[in-house]
Amino acid sequence: MSESVDYFRFLVTLTAVVDPFLGVPFFLAFTRDFDDHARRRLVRQVSLTVFVVLACSTLFGDALLRVIGASLPAFRVGGGLVLLLMALAMLNAEAGRVRQSPAEADEFNARSVDGVVPLAVPLLAGPGAMSTAIIAAEQGGLLHQFVLMGCIGIVTVATWFVLSRAHWIARRVSITALNVGTRILGLLLAAMAVQTMAEGLKTLFPGLGA
Repeated sequence: MSESVDYFRFLVTLTAVVDPFLGVPFFLAFTRDFDDHARRRLVRQVSLTVFVVLACSTLFGDALLRVIGASLPAFRVGGGLVLLLMALAMLNAEAGRVRQSPAEADEFNARSVDGVVPLAVPLLAGPGAMSTAIIAAEQGGLLHQFVLMGCIGIVTVATWFVLSRAHWIARRVSITALNVGTRILGLLLAAMAVQTMAEGLKTLFPGLGA
């Protein structure tokens, strides 16, 4: 990933995977009894957690793959499949089980978690976002990782901005409009997921590229 278009692709893909608009209804439900100070503190905690998780995936993901003996092409196929499952759920305007299992949803509704879990992980910075960061960081030096960190920072700031104005958004934007945005991001993510799997399969099975 040496060209600006590839970094832009990473930025678009990561934005679609994280999808801060999908987190708005969850954030509103969890913070319905919070005062403004508590909401602002939770937004900061969630945003910081998203950045740290994705930054660690960028820096240490490749080393983790080597430790477990998984090749990057195989991880591209697996990661692309995870992204595709997320995209299909987003096309139905749903969080999907990749982001949140029924048990996690029950725990969230019972408010027996602190909000950072599962809002930050796995709802926003879940398996799909971590896979995207690990795949993008392949065979890159410090400058490459630095640029990726900048992209992650942009997505994190966007997440902070959306969540910090969740109540404003809820008053002015209908659920249908939010769902339309999620479906559009899901369509973009589906295309990126298929492309990621195709690149991995071409490396694993060179004959496919003939």
